[in-house]
Amino acid sequence: MEKIKSDTRDRMKKSIGSLHDDFNTIRTGRASASLFDKIRVDYYGEPTPLNQVATVSIPEARLVVIQPWDKAALPEIEKAIQKSELSLNPSNDGKVIRISIPPLTEERRKEFVKVAKNMAEQCRVAIRNVRRDANEDLKKKQKESSITEDDFKKGTDEIQKMTDEFIKEINDLLEAKEKEIMEV
Repeated sequence: MEKIKSDTRDRMKKSIGSLHDDFNTIRTGRASASLFDKIRVDYYGEPTPLNQVATVSIPEARLVVIQPWDKAALPEIEKAIQKSELSLNPSNDGKVIRISIPPLTEERRKEFVKVAKNMAEQCRVAIRNVRRDANEDLKKKQKESSITEDDFKKGTDEIQKMTDEFIKEINDLLEAKEKEIMEV
């Protein structure tokens, strides 16, 4: 039974970690290096993560500077950023790429909040699916008579408590992200 609980906790933690990563890709009014985490650059025919071909720095609150280690990669990096869903316009001076992060319009901020809410809901569904799997595992153990009915009840209660904890964490993360997006 302990194995079921620890596996469940691990799977729920992974869902929360994935939500963190997803939230980092949502643009806010401020510059952030994590915005570029999912951008892949065609580097010698291989789709390579941007942070493996260049240094991404934030010298000012609304400015991103991307300095490639190989100058030949500059046009490909620029292309990858333009193709991304970030809606950013990079300027290439031959040595580095500068990206000015424009302030978001009210309408755009509300769109990003909707995207964040959708990501949070997907994470909640994933957490509930993990709970369902754990409860099914407990039912199997009870049918095999390897745990008692009391242990089954106790196990499902603990799994539900765990689920409630993680759902609360998702809600707290969403609230913080909404605040960050809506701040001017």
